[in-house]
Amino acid sequence: MAIHVDIDNACDAPGVPAAADVTRWAAAALDGLRERAELSIRIVDEAESREMNNHYRHKDYATNVLSFPSELPEDCNPPLLGDLAICAAVVAREAAEQHKPLAAHWAHMVVHGTLHLLGFDHTDDDEAEVMEAREITILQSLGFANPYCENSEEH
Repeated sequence: MAIHVDIDNACDAPGVPAAADVTRWAAAALDGLRERAELSIRIVDEAESREMNNHYRHKDYATNVLSFPSELPEDCNPPLLGDLAICAAVVAREAAEQHKPLAAHWAHMVVHGTLHLLGFDHTDDDEAEVMEAREITILQSLGFANPYCENSEEH
């Protein structure tokens, strides 16, 4: 599998994972679905996340991850998947609130966003069930607990 992840850390937040970890997590989400892929991940602060979420989704708050799938024709099967924007502060706050290890929540956000770039969604219950099941399987293969359990320490 040939995966290229371009990471742009645009904030100085603590706890941002190493590029190698982010790439490994994205590759796990792509395993079996794409032989080659390129994506960009921008690590942002709350102000930039809020601005993007407001501009693109008309929601005036910072959010954990935003996905921007490439809009290239499907028939050319390009390796370019699109872009993710992950808000370091929101990921850290959610991890603390949900009593999850920070690395586990970062992995979840990378996997979740990458699946969105592949066309997975959770707008209705059936789609959410499929996407969440895939996320659980991927994260467990990486050694992380089920992110949807109330006690995230349980596998």
